[in-house]
Amino acid sequence: MKRSFRSRATSFFIYIGKRYRLLIVPAIIGLAISVLLCNLGDYFRRGTKRFACTIFILLCFMLGNSFAFPVFQEEMGFTSGDMIQEAVPATEESDITLLEYEETALDDLQVLDDEDVLEGYEDAELHDMENAEKYSLTDILEENEQLLSEDSLEDTAIEVSEVQEEYQFSADDWKLVLINKQHPVPDDYTFKLGDIKTIKGNMQCDERIIEELLSMMQAAKKDGVTLAICSPYRDLNRQKYLFNRKIEIYMSKGMSYMEAYCISSQAVTVPGASEHQIGLAIDIVSDDYITLDEGFADTAAGKWLAEHSYEYGFILRYPKGKEYITSIEYEPWHFRYVGKEAAAVMAQENLTLEEFWNKYL
Repeated sequence: MKRSFRSRATSFFIYIGKRYRLLIVPAIIGLAISVLLCNLGDYFRRGTKRFACTIFILLCFMLGNSFAFPVFQEEMGFTSGDMIQEAVPATEESDITLLEYEETALDDLQVLDDEDVLEGYEDAELHDMENAEKYSLTDILEENEQLLSEDSLEDTAIEVSEVQEEYQFSADDWKLVLINKQHPVPDDYTFKLGDIKTIKGNMQCDERIIEELLSMMQAAKKDGVTLAICSPYRDLNRQKYLFNRKIEIYMSKGMSYMEAYCISSQAVTVPGASEHQIGLAIDIVSDDYITLDEGFADTAAGKWLAEHSYEYGFILRYPKGKEYITSIEYEPWHFRYVGKEAAAVMAQENLTLEEFWNKYL
């Protein structure tokens, strides 16, 4: 019977090692190498089909890429530049041209506010949504004297230390519901709208915040500050209109849809994710400064609200320097009701509602 290579090699190196003591080490090394080579040979012999299939797939991949990307062929030396030009000839008679993409300079672009997109719009269905209709401090207080309690002007400040020791915040508290781009209005969220009478008509918001809102306005009046309210409760249709209108205007300036969507979402919350829709957000300006821009922060009304709004349960919802958290640009006019306890903590610790949730809920 013919002996295998493995058997002959093994016998040979064992014989050398026994016969010549000085050659024991080389014999062991030779034996190990011969066994290794035999094992590798057996492995490749048994996997012939597997390796053949792998090589075939690699060849198909290379051929497919070489046909699909002629530039790759030129770089790898398979073809010349002239051959590529011949493979993809220019069509002189074609009237199809590609537009050159010009990136829009977003940093230099003015962010549109509500008045910009509503100006000149004559749709009768949305005409009553005009942002020009604002409710002044005098009109509101005169029409709602019966709603103001006798102690509404008393000091309402809350000690933050007492809140942190005695008050237990809950994620189920309606005052603390988190509404933003990542947390839209829940489908099962319910609330009741309340009317605040004004000379122009009724202003609506969540009825549970009316007393605190009126108390805050009365306190501002006592301190010689005149406030005005615009955009209290805002339904989904109005939110959709404002958002889509801004996208259309930005696209008319040369933006792509995604660019227009991104910059619009910095100034108007995405429909379905607005606190105005649940009646807890109020846009507040003053009788002598009615523009919704950063300049409001430098007015007497803006400074008073920034300092005292928390005493009545309201917070500046989108503060400066926290845009990376809220995903909304700085809005010194936008205030959200969260309750006196939470507002006191947020004011003391300089927290947004998102940061408050991460820390206390």
